[in-house]
Amino acid sequence: MSRLTHVISGPYAPPAARRELVAASADGSRLHVEVHGEEDAPAVVLAHGWTCSTAFWAAQIRELARDHRVIAYDQRGHGRSPAARTHSTTALADDLVAVLGAALAPGERAVLAGHSMDGMTIMAAAGRPEFAEHTAAALLCSTGSSGLVAQALVVPLRAGRARTRITGAVLGSRAPLGPVTPIARTVLKYATMGPGSAPDRVEACARIVHACPSAVRHAWSEVLAGLDLDANLAALTVPTAVIGGTSDRLTPVAHARALAAALPHCVGLTELTGMGHMTPIEAPEAVTGAVRELTARYLDTTEKEKTP
Repeated sequence: MSRLTHVISGPYAPPAARRELVAASADGSRLHVEVHGEEDAPAVVLAHGWTCSTAFWAAQIRELARDHRVIAYDQRGHGRSPAARTHSTTALADDLVAVLGAALAPGERAVLAGHSMDGMTIMAAAGRPEFAEHTAAALLCSTGSSGLVAQALVVPLRAGRARTRITGAVLGSRAPLGPVTPIARTVLKYATMGPGSAPDRVEACARIVHACPSAVRHAWSEVLAGLDLDANLAALTVPTAVIGGTSDRLTPVAHARALAAALPHCVGLTELTGMGHMTPIEAPEAVTGAVRELTARYLDTTEKEKTP
């Protein structure tokens, strides 16, 4: 792709990985995986959402890698992971457990943090034995388990069939996003970020989102439109924290509240005032702090219990 896929300076510029590897999913799809930090440090797995890439987690990677081993991967069709034929929540779960198996030692556990579509990935994978083997705790950022299109507030109309239909058409558009222009930044900020988001944060998000191929964006929009993972929440029994932005138009904060109420072991709901959908970039300190709290409370204890 010719246009710049992420910013190249500042806190949102992706740091160089210590090493890279490829994880093979169940259907043969190959996933780009990055490892940052020291190999013997506590492990954290970061997974991005729809239309994003590992670059989305740049601020968290830079900070957490000081004393954690940070594993980040590109969802199929995103970033440096090639496009695939299959797009489903089952494929997302297959991909996650493939990454866990490739990047972690047998029995080794990590804290998983998923934003948007990858929060849904965590929900989809929750009942699998590989997930249980490798997961000490989870963080769900700006995500939901069902009703995404009907509840989205991107289209400024009263809730109902017309808004749902128009929202689905907008989010599922096959049109290429084109270069990042002032108008494009304004549109992206309105749809995905809080009204007070700083220009550098808008620029960082715009570069990442506009780099996603239109065919990939459309294919995953259809999966998200039909999403229903409510029944999976009962299987997500690890300690799980939830973060949502009060100005999120894509997954309004009502989703975060519903998740917190339904999870078997919710250990906290954080509502970030004025923040939109892109919470790891809009509120990097809050998201990083939530990951750190989970590793301190659950990962260290889990690893000590495994030590003879």
